[in-house]
Amino acid sequence: MEEAKHIEAGEAQRIEAGEAKHIQAREAQQGIEAGESSRSSRKVITFEPKLVINKGISVLGFILRLFAVFGTIGSALAMGTTHESVVSLSQLVLLKAKYSDLPTLMFFVVANAIAGGYLVLSLPVCIFHIFSTKAKTSRIILLVIDTVMLALVSSGASAATATVYLAHEGNTTANWPPICQQFDKFCERISGSLIGSFGALILLMLIVINSAISLSRH
Repeated sequence: MEEAKHIEAGEAQRIEAGEAKHIQAREAQQGIEAGESSRSSRKVITFEPKLVINKGISVLGFILRLFAVFGTIGSALAMGTTHESVVSLSQLVLLKAKYSDLPTLMFFVVANAIAGGYLVLSLPVCIFHIFSTKAKTSRIILLVIDTVMLALVSSGASAATATVYLAHEGNTTANWPPICQQFDKFCERISGSLIGSFGALILLMLIVINSAISLSRH
């Protein structure tokens, strides 16, 4: 009887030892899985500062282009719809003023319309750059065309500035009288569109700088 009890006690100890080893192995496996999950979570949390900065530059470029769209297209529409008719009491004739009467103002409308159309088409490309920060060829193309649009808007705004100045002040040497005393609304519209175009010109400068910085980081 004592031998049977001794055998049963030994078997119980072996069973308990086996269960203890099984529990230890399961705890070790759980510890390994917990370590792997913690490492994976750390990978998700960590981020690259350079990637975040590049995305921020791309987002800023998109915002600048969006505002420049309103500036260029708004200026083109304001100038292109400018006209006024007044009656001259001294001569009893109907006087008309329209942007198409002056070639410089026509060039201003065309330049801003072309720049505005290009900026609208470039917005999807900017969205692509936000999600794909490694794109380089498209950034070079945008930078080149941005510079061309900057020169185009600058030349259109400069030419229109001279005409608007003559409309307000005239030129006594050339015997050109100012017309804004008669066509006050016409002059207000062309002056306002000119201000909008110069605002878009500043934005285009910032866009070119933004594109250059973004390209230099690749």
